[in-house]
Amino acid sequence: MKIYDKLVRDKIPAIIEEQGKTVHITKAEGISLTHYFDTKLKEELNEYYENGEVEELADLVEVIYALLFHKGVSLEEFENIREQKNQERGSFKEGIILKSVEN
Repeated sequence: MKIYDKLVRDKIPAIIEEQGKTVHITKAEGISLTHYFDTKLKEELNEYYENGEVEELADLVEVIYALLFHKGVSLEEFENIREQKNQERGSFKEGIILKSVEN
């Protein structure tokens, strides 16, 4: 038996069972779920660092969308927050590196 104890996509248990394997799952809530989301975000970010694949960015965004859902924040509300920050402070598209600031 292999132990995982990690947040997985909703269809993963059924996919594993289709392979003739038995899965043991539980559903996290509240602070416990927040912990699993934090761990999953780190996992997906590390996978992106390792191989640089766009697919890993899609996984990262999927975790963020699920986290927003559980925080009660709509995608529209989230996008409004992102756009407001973009208007006020800009984006990261220009690749500006702040090296130092003198008084």
